[in-house]
Amino acid sequence: MTNNQTDRPRPPGPESRRFDNNDKNNRNRWGPIPSWAWIVLIVALLLNWLVAPILFPEGKGAVSIPYTSFKQQLENNNVAEVTTQADKITGEFKQAVKVPGVDQPVKRFVTHIPAFGDDQLMSQLDQKGVIVNVQPESSTRSLLLSILISFGPTILFFLLFLWLISKAQSSQQGLFGLGKSRAKRYNATESTRVTFDDVAGIEEAKQELAEIVDFLKNPQKYQRLGGTIPKGVLLIGPPGTGKTLLARAVAGEAGVPFFSMSGSEFVEMIVGVGAARVRELFQQAKKEAPCIIFVDELDAIGRRRGSSINVGGHDEREQTLNQLLVEMDGFDSRQGVIVLAATNRPDVLDPALLRPGRFDRRVVVQRPDKVGRLKILQVHTRNVPLDPNLDLSEIAAATPGLVGADLRNLVNEAALLAARRGKNYVDREDFFDALEKITLGAERKLLISEEDRRRVAYHESGHALLGLLLPEADPVHKVTIIPRGQALGVTYQTPEDDRYNYTERYLRSRITAALGGRAAEELVFGTVTTGAENDLKQVTEIARQMVTRWGMSKEVGLVYLSPDGQEDFLGPNPITSREYSESLATVIDRETRRIIDECYTEALSLLNRERQRLDNLAEALLREESLDEQQIREIVGLGEKQPEPA
Repeated sequence: MTNNQTDRPRPPGPESRRFDNNDKNNRNRWGPIPSWAWIVLIVALLLNWLVAPILFPEGKGAVSIPYTSFKQQLENNNVAEVTTQADKITGEFKQAVKVPGVDQPVKRFVTHIPAFGDDQLMSQLDQKGVIVNVQPESSTRSLLLSILISFGPTILFFLLFLWLISKAQSSQQGLFGLGKSRAKRYNATESTRVTFDDVAGIEEAKQELAEIVDFLKNPQKYQRLGGTIPKGVLLIGPPGTGKTLLARAVAGEAGVPFFSMSGSEFVEMIVGVGAARVRELFQQAKKEAPCIIFVDELDAIGRRRGSSINVGGHDEREQTLNQLLVEMDGFDSRQGVIVLAATNRPDVLDPALLRPGRFDRRVVVQRPDKVGRLKILQVHTRNVPLDPNLDLSEIAAATPGLVGADLRNLVNEAALLAARRGKNYVDREDFFDALEKITLGAERKLLISEEDRRRVAYHESGHALLGLLLPEADPVHKVTIIPRGQALGVTYQTPEDDRYNYTERYLRSRITAALGGRAAEELVFGTVTTGAENDLKQVTEIARQMVTRWGMSKEVGLVYLSPDGQEDFLGPNPITSREYSESLATVIDRETRRIIDECYTEALSLLNRERQRLDNLAEALLREESLDEQQIREIVGLGEKQPEPA
């Protein structure tokens, strides 16, 4: 398996510092509910429970006593009068008596008839001459009391619900604030402020944005001559190159408020919410002008209209895009509100976004070169104790293709590795071990049979040997048969210098070296395995691009046939993604196959000619498991690597 640099997801970088969510302009627009409102609500709820005994006292001064005590006093002829209401008996003794469980003598009492009843009670009351009063059960509560107890909580909840709706409608935010902007407002302080000093490796992009900073600081300088600053600036670049960090640096340099929101945060399931959030965001920004609005991942809402699978005029994403177009057309650039947006998919954006008057300026944030990577490493190692003998330029040279986020992750992994090893500083070994972990994957402890282990050793030896023999192939830095990531073995090849242009010979060398593992297996064992899956994927992609994009096939000719950015939400559209005939598609497939077959034949020929070197390298791998570039050269007899001419 070979390893080539590819785009990687952005790990957290300096741009991921937390925003200040406690700022007064980022609070709920409704504000906190006043304390008097809570007091009124609590008092109203207490009235539901307390109003009955307060307004309609039942048996004032009566003491609850056991039914047996009541029967005992009735037998003693000490009951003067009783009033019955359902199973409740309220009455008065002729003389106050001491009742168990009550400290004071009881004169007025209340008790209840047991659930199983007492058929003899009425006759006993007649015998003792007790006055009996009867109250109907329907007179238990008054109408007002019944309404308060039964419907009071419901009425209060309903009134509170109406109040919330009225507040939402008055602020034009929709029910429960669904239309409220979720933009984070960032106010720079001395401890959290990001400036151009924190952004390295993208000097050209910084120079492009210097004019924006100058306008925000000194708007009169441009306005006195009738000039206006661009309304929108679109940052374009691969993931992890520092687009978000660059936008924050612009705000930090200018010292103005910074509103940040991702494109996906505008869109909700409910139609109209995204458009409302766009309006709310621009309203907030105009109040804080001069300021910056930053929309990350603009392609989430800015895709070409009509490319969605939704049909009709009620597509929420398209409504949000329409509102964004209207807002950017509607505000005056002299207000000092500048919209910065970032995307790594400019090919899918709607043309209306890119026309003058909206996103007037486009700033391309490229991958850093060797000098840029060195500056990025210097920024990220400010607070990392380094070995005095460590040369960061060596690390920068060994990381072609890595972007700012990758390099920050590399520094962090090296620091963690040094801490696990108990070191007081981070040295060269930690950096290169961390680089191997990031690019090759973490080591896995797998029990592999001796036969499979031998086959993997020859597979990786085929890659490594061809990488050394082919004149324009990328140098082989390390080869290992220790399982890493999803691979049983890895050959690590990277260019010594940054490449911006590729020759046909170089591309064929890459294909030939990638097929070296498969060729070695067939040459030594006479059979092939599934271990070359990733290699075949890489060589097919390179060969097809040689035919369709770079005009390196005489039969196809100098035409560009690659589908460029015509994907839909469901992937490539089979109807629109291919703009050539079936006969030409057959020619493309045949030419792609021809290039791969020719490179594979060359790989077999070279390995067959250098069979002894292949065997020696495989045996050394079986013994050592991992070999660096110098060890590989000594084993195959190629001598030390000659230094590059100055």
